[in-house]
Amino acid sequence: MDLLNTLVDKGLRRELPTREEALAVLATSDDDVLDVVAAAGKVRRHWFGRRVKLNYLVNLKSGLCPEDCSYCSQRLGSSTGILKYSWLKPDEASKAAAAGLAGGAKRVCLVASGRGPTDRDVDRVAGTIKAIKEQNEGVEVCACLGLLSDGQAERLREAGADAYNHNLNTSEGTYGDITTTHTYADRVDTVNKAHAAGLSACSGLIAGMGESDEDLVDVVFSLRELDPDSVPVNFLIPVEGTPLAKEWNLTPQRCLRILAMVRFVCPDVEVRIAGGREVHLRTMQPLALHLANSIFLGDYLTTEGQAGQADLEMIADAGFVVEGADEVTLPQHRAEVLGGGCGSHGAEGAGCGSHSEGGCGSVCGSHEDAAEAVTVPAANEPRTDLVAVRRRGAGTDLAPNA
Repeated sequence: MDLLNTLVDKGLRRELPTREEALAVLATSDDDVLDVVAAAGKVRRHWFGRRVKLNYLVNLKSGLCPEDCSYCSQRLGSSTGILKYSWLKPDEASKAAAAGLAGGAKRVCLVASGRGPTDRDVDRVAGTIKAIKEQNEGVEVCACLGLLSDGQAERLREAGADAYNHNLNTSEGTYGDITTTHTYADRVDTVNKAHAAGLSACSGLIAGMGESDEDLVDVVFSLRELDPDSVPVNFLIPVEGTPLAKEWNLTPQRCLRILAMVRFVCPDVEVRIAGGREVHLRTMQPLALHLANSIFLGDYLTTEGQAGQADLEMIADAGFVVEGADEVTLPQHRAEVLGGGCGSHGAEGAGCGSHSEGGCGSVCGSHEDAAEAVTVPAANEPRTDLVAVRRRGAGTDLAPNA
């Protein structure tokens, strides 16, 4: 396809595609999806080789949020049954982080629900960052605390934070349909504050909220203009109890096209598959590694993810390697600022992960019994069976999944 050849050439030169070209990627047919993956994979390998960066989420404070983000299970008035707890102590957070680092993660993402941190909250997080870094040499730490006030990004940087995450989530034109308690401009302002403080900026999107192709291209082009080091791509999990509970709009092929479009528009940026990969990509997750160079390991903020060991096996089986702690994630021209980034402030909490952790899932027993019991889901059928609220790890007495 002439389109794909053009996009590969532009990606290797870091040249921005046209809006029409980006829209054309999303409009390709399922018959062409492997061609799209192969083309975007050339750009991914040019800038990042076959390395996959592993990141680990620690939910410092779960639920109890005053914001009304429609996609989020932690939102105001949520009835989703998620874990709800106030701030973890630094030693508790450090213990949770250690599990992910032992599983191969090189970056810890510290996330807290809420509109934004108070100065006292920043002090709390500073203590947590110090505890994690004292006990884990060379670890990268990303903070994800909501909207920042003046001076707070600088204080996080002084405390040892390497990055700050705050996602745009959707296009400016549709943002008011998703959230009313803050604005799109508020989010842009926080990303700019992180940049100005010398933090590695991380900002991404959530796909599957009923947006149009034009909305997806709008938000990705806006991200390119903001120039974050990391762009997490979340796929909405429509959790019961949230306003978007009926929005099951994604197929594995659609997810692959979205990731490819992001890679073409942001060729030299860390593209991370964040919330929802297990639910929407399912058995096609390995193909997505040809597009993204980063994933989260184990569980998400409020929901369970694929077993950490299954993630590692998937990476190896697909012919990729886990990025080492001593390797620089970003290409040399970006490496002056420590690169990477974090995941979603909301979408992981909105329900990401597999109900089965790589075991036998809902069918157990002998091989013969399993064969008789297996049913094949219909195409595009909502996979609510793949969503499970997190009941282990941070905020519980059970071991985390990492």
